[in-house]
Amino acid sequence: MRRLERNRARAEEEESVFVTMTDMTISFLLIIMILLAFFATQLNDDETVPLTAYERVRQERDDLRVENQSLRSSVEALEAELARVTSDLETVTAERDRLRSELDQLRDENEALRTRVVELEEENEQLRSRIDQLVEEIEQLREEIERLQVVNPLEAYLSQAIDQRREILVELRDRLLIEFPELQVVISPEQDALRFQGEGLFRSGSSQLEPRQHAIVETMGRLLDEILVCFTLGERAERGPNCESGNALIEAVQIEGHTDSDGSDLSNLRLSTDRANATLLVMLSGDQAILAHQNLRGQPVMSVSGYGEMRPIETNETTEGKAANRRIDLRIIMYAPSTVEEVEAVGRRLDALRAAGGAE
Repeated sequence: MRRLERNRARAEEEESVFVTMTDMTISFLLIIMILLAFFATQLNDDETVPLTAYERVRQERDDLRVENQSLRSSVEALEAELARVTSDLETVTAERDRLRSELDQLRDENEALRTRVVELEEENEQLRSRIDQLVEEIEQLREEIERLQVVNPLEAYLSQAIDQRREILVELRDRLLIEFPELQVVISPEQDALRFQGEGLFRSGSSQLEPRQHAIVETMGRLLDEILVCFTLGERAERGPNCESGNALIEAVQIEGHTDSDGSDLSNLRLSTDRANATLLVMLSGDQAILAHQNLRGQPVMSVSGYGEMRPIETNETTEGKAANRRIDLRIIMYAPSTVEEVEAVGRRLDALRAAGGAE
């Protein structure tokens, strides 16, 4: 741009020089013409001018005309050059203005970009901070997962015991239904007892088992004895390859008697207890080996209890509800250690039982 300005100044200076020279030449010619005219007025008719002088003046005049013509041509050429340079200058000026506008625009864009870069850097810093926070949270979660993946022996044992109890009840129910399809027997919602409802075992108000109910209870005792060998201790205990009980142990198998609301509280307690005792006695009439099953403390796992009308499962306002409340529950209570040391002690005892061939 500075070069263009210098060229423009130089062109203006050259144009000024040529204009001055032209003016001087014309002025000089006018002076000569005036002098010639003056000399002509001073001449008389009888006066003559030497031919050589005339020829010299004439030649000088012609030379001045030629020089004047040359100067005019030079001036015209210079004017044309000046016009071209002026046009180029206008073009360059317009280009300069356009470039300045683009430069200003680029500066504005550059400033906007700088502002955006600052914003992005701030966002990037925030994201880095968030990433660091998330990495820390992930690390904490990993530690928590690792901690949770470490199996707590006590929790594992209790969970296994619950699963084993459910499997015992399902097996006992299914095997009873195979032999007695019409028997009303279900697993309690808590999945801790088999529930015999209605007239399945006892008539209303009676604790005596009918002959067909004898067969049901005897079969239940036989099936229960076959299952208990894998979950108890004592002379009947087994932990052979056919047992898939792990280290789960049964604390008690409780035969619970229940009644509907008919009758007095005391009579219903006696009736429910008599029904529980009658059920156990029928189990023992065929084979008393079921009493040999012991818990970890060496106590027989079989027991009875009567609750009368105190634990209904349905309303006593309907015939159907009363029939459901007159029932026997065969409840299984699993051994529940309270410390890891107790779990380890059970494991050692059962390992010794397996090493001895499956019986104590």
